[in-house]
Amino acid sequence: MPIPTEPVGSIPRSTELIAGMQQFAAGRLSRDQLARLQDDGVRDTIKRFEATESPVISDGEQSKPSFATYPIHGLASLAPDGVTIPFADGHTRRLPRLTAGPFRYQTYADAYLVAARAHTRVPVKQAVIAASALSLLYPEDGIRGYPRDAFLQDLVREAETDIRRCLAAGAHVVQIDFTEGRLAVKLDPTKGVLKAFVDLNNRVLDRFTADQRGRIGVHTCPGGDQDSTHSADVDYAELLPTLFELKATSFYIQCASEPDRGRALRLVKQHAKPGQRIFIGVTDPIDPKVETPEQVRDRVLEAAEYIPLDRLGTTDDCGFAPFSDDTSTDRDTAFAKIRARVAGTALAARKLRVG
Repeated sequence: MPIPTEPVGSIPRSTELIAGMQQFAAGRLSRDQLARLQDDGVRDTIKRFEATESPVISDGEQSKPSFATYPIHGLASLAPDGVTIPFADGHTRRLPRLTAGPFRYQTYADAYLVAARAHTRVPVKQAVIAASALSLLYPEDGIRGYPRDAFLQDLVREAETDIRRCLAAGAHVVQIDFTEGRLAVKLDPTKGVLKAFVDLNNRVLDRFTADQRGRIGVHTCPGGDQDSTHSADVDYAELLPTLFELKATSFYIQCASEPDRGRALRLVKQHAKPGQRIFIGVTDPIDPKVETPEQVRDRVLEAAEYIPLDRLGTTDDCGFAPFSDDTSTDRDTAFAKIRARVAGTALAARKLRVG
């Protein structure tokens, strides 16, 4: 078997699609017009993904408002003043606040998957948001008549449904986006919040069989938005021991942008559990310089010093545009980096005589 390689998910939207989403939000574009723009974006993204020869692709999250809020887009019981997430460059993103129950998804991710699979025969992975991220919607002072325990029960059921529908719709793998893991350590150095997040996500994962969990993975990174991060200053030693307690099979680990990749890989080796497959990030979406296949090859060879070849894979550090309005990276750069990842992984496989 060759060394597997997969994207994390998002690809920058075209200027036309971004403008269309903004016009729709302002009431100047119909839903049908927006749907046509989104479908064009998906078609073009898949065509360009296929051209990279990536063995696994995604729809680039072209139709998602963001990687985090797609399930609740259009939910009436939301207020805009929820948790604020600060980034290192000073900009922020703000989650909405839930105002009433019961909590229900408005969109399940299999809708994106079905649309993508209609345009390709290449295996498609589907990203879903972690239950832990959506748990931040519930306000600290509670909701009258809707206690937190009831909310969490609803949330776990909805998160399970989201994953289960994607598996049933033929996802190559379902990737749980857990970018809040490293941030949790920053917000609470005692790691109580991180452990609570992992416990909540495991409540979801416990609902699947071992075979089903073989097609479920978890992505971690320090957040990537507008060429900045929210938690890159958090030591991986504070995250990884707890991260690998998650009952998933594949782990997509940001590594290319780590200042000391060797130390990060040693920590992965130390804490990963038997049977867990490790996809190491070998391209940095925030760096505007496109990696060469040879640079990627060398990063894969470095990772192979720590991770057994039968458990090693490669990926991108994070999505290229997790939020729909992020224009910090252009589409050409994103696909050039993906091509380098695919080619460099193949070079490393030949060097290691894999496949």
